[in-house]
Amino acid sequence: MATIHKNLSTYDKNTIPNAKNFRFGIVVSEWNPEITEGLKQGAIETLLENGVNEENITIWDVPGTFELPFGCKQMIQKLNVDAVIAVGSVIQGETKHFDFVCSGTAQGIMDLNTQGDIPVIFCVLTDNILQQAIDRSGGIHGNKGTEAAVAAIKMATLKAY
Repeated sequence: MATIHKNLSTYDKNTIPNAKNFRFGIVVSEWNPEITEGLKQGAIETLLENGVNEENITIWDVPGTFELPFGCKQMIQKLNVDAVIAVGSVIQGETKHFDFVCSGTAQGIMDLNTQGDIPVIFCVLTDNILQQAIDRSGGIHGNKGTEAAVAAIKMATLKAY
């Protein structure tokens, strides 16, 4: 495996635009909170490290990952944000539920991006086992929340052009 024992979330802060003037939303699934809380924290820390004022970060919770597209849509409609990060974690179980949740969530977030004017960043882990999610939410492979925040800053900057 190419990612074994490798932190994939390191980035050069000098290559990230200053995000001081941007407002970000984070919509977080309450399902698998031991994972989504780590992702959320990674995103918040990265936004703050790159100049975002704490008062320019709004966090909303939704019951599960499948509800992320609706939560993101509501946030875009009701708040003046420059980008939204959708945070969730789906872990493979014994049924096809995993497939439907992952597919529907990905499609919903993609639809928001193609049909709207505010970038929505897909920070949803879709892992086979819990350990994979732990490794990607602050563990040995870094934090996908960090990566999502970097993407949100870059997309907000792109939108501002």
